[in-house]
Order: sequence, then structure tokens, then C-alpha cells
Amino acid sequence: MAGNRDRFTTATRLRLLGEQTAARVYRSQNRRQDRRSRLTGRAAFLALVVCTLVVALAYPMRQYVSQRNEIAEQERQAREARQRVEELRDEKARLQDDAYIQRLAREHLHYVMPGETGYTMIDPEAVRERREERDATDRPWYSNVLDGVDNADRPDR
Repeated sequence: MAGNRDRFTTATRLRLLGEQTAARVYRSQNRRQDRRSRLTGRAAFLALVVCTLVVALAYPMRQYVSQRNEIAEQERQAREARQRVEELRDEKARLQDDAYIQRLAREHLHYVMPGETGYTMIDPEAVRERREERDATDRPWYSNVLDGVDNADRPDR
């Protein structure tokens, strides 16, 4: 019987050991789930804080970027204005020179110096265009309007 009792005791011990192990496993799973639920709550709170910060900073960041672009545009315009001022100063300095003024008068106003003979070349295309303009301006206004109406649906226009 002693052998039988040892076996019973061993079986009982194994059963008790199994129950204790199962209880430990169950408790550790509960602890893990508790930790997970706390972690999920923490994660949700952290996500809420991050979203709040993103929303709170979105408009100021957009304004900042917009203002930086405006500043860059203003700086570009200031550079162009400084460059234009320099060009105008150079032009003013050139206009103080009599030789430059004479050259401009010759080129643009077709002036000639005393004793020189000036020649003007006439472009035949320009003459033809002027005649057409003059013909259109010499006629009464209503004739031009009626011609415009008549020619509006012509395929070659």
C-alpha cells in the first residue's frame, strides 16, 4: 500500500502543481491584459495630445510659411528695384554726355549736322499699311462698322 499511497500522493501533487501553474498562468495573463489596457489608454491619451498639438500648430505653421514666401517675394522685388535704380543712374550719367545726346537725336529724331545730307528709306509694306489705315479713317464710321459685319464670317479671316 505504501507504493499505492506514494502514487496517489504523486498524482495529487501533480494535480496540485498543475492547478497552481494554471492559476499562475491565468494571473499573468490578467496582469498582461491589465497592462495592455493601461497601455492602450496611455496610447490613446498620447495620440490625443499629439493630434491636439498638430491641430494647434497647423495654422501658425501655414502662416509662417506664407509669410516667409512673402518676405522672399519682397526681397526679390527690392533687388529688382535696386537694379533698376542703378540702370537709371547709369542712363542719367550717359545723358550728361553731349555725344550721347547727339547720337540719340540722330537715331530717333533723324537729325543731321549742318553740311550733312540725310536720307530716309521707306518700307513699301509700311506704305501699304498706312494707305489701308488712311482709307479706313477717311470713310464714315458706319461704313467701317458695316464692313466689319460683312467680313466677320469670311473663311479667310
